[in-house]
Amino acid sequence: MNCQGVLREISDYIDGELELSIKQELERHLEHCEDCKMVVDQTRLTVDVFCDSKPVELPGEVKSRLHDALRRKLNEKALRRPS
Repeated sequence: MNCQGVLREISDYIDGELELSIKQELERHLEHCEDCKMVVDQTRLTVDVFCDSKPVELPGEVKSRLHDALRRKLNEKALRRPS
């Protein structure tokens, strides 16, 4: 397995849903590739942090500004799409 394969399978690997042969191949790759090992470790940590977090209610002004910014971005994307 190469780095691209690790990225393709990372979600199933972290969720423990890979076939045994693919899992073993991925883990062999991680033994020799520090970059992929770091990506897997950081992704696992990120998932753990977000799964344990509670939603935060944004103040009305912040929520309104965030919605406005998202609308602008969506409109910009729509305008850039080829017809």
